[in-house]
Amino acid sequence: MSDSDHPIVEERKDGPLVVKGIRSMTGAEGAAVDVKPVMALCRCGESKNKPYCDGSHKDAGFQSRGGTPAGRDRLISYEGSDVTVTYNPLLCSHAAECGRLASHIFDPAQKPWVQPDNGTRTEVEAVVAACPSGALALDGPKHLYADRAEIIIERNGPYWVKGVELAEPSLAEGASGRKYVLCRCGKSGNKPYCDGTHRDAGWKSDD
Repeated sequence: MSDSDHPIVEERKDGPLVVKGIRSMTGAEGAAVDVKPVMALCRCGESKNKPYCDGSHKDAGFQSRGGTPAGRDRLISYEGSDVTVTYNPLLCSHAAECGRLASHIFDPAQKPWVQPDNGTRTEVEAVVAACPSGALALDGPKHLYADRAEIIIERNGPYWVKGVELAEPSLAEGASGRKYVLCRCGKSGNKPYCDGTHRDAGWKSDD
């Protein structure tokens, strides 16, 4: 089987993410990015050639692990009359797609923050599909997937990955092996996954 038949993301210890065999990648400005059979993507946040690695992780003293995750590994259920949503805080990258698409259902200012009966099943399913990290799912957990590039580079944020195997996947409860979000700033407490720290740190990809 060739790399193109089996796209994969591999971690290099204290180094970049090596991506093999992907067919599509979208840049931070929304335009398609040319892909190569093998690419080394920066995850220390210091490369001067982002999204590609330029070796800056060595001078930066980047470490593949370390820190405290922003969320706990637990599966929380939010039951509605027609649909139940599950959520794992450990997986959440705080991309806020849920609030953007359906703030009447997904609103951190309300308790509980997910109220499925405030909207339709169709709206809930659209949000679950749009969630890039797989933190949100339907009861099961059952993951839904949006139609998008295999890797999307979020502006001033992480890599959104869909349909590409991670060589050493998460053991988090309810995690999806087909969609997840990988840290690009080097500051996450849940590496290789993003935990939203880039927002709190004010990280900018142009720095």
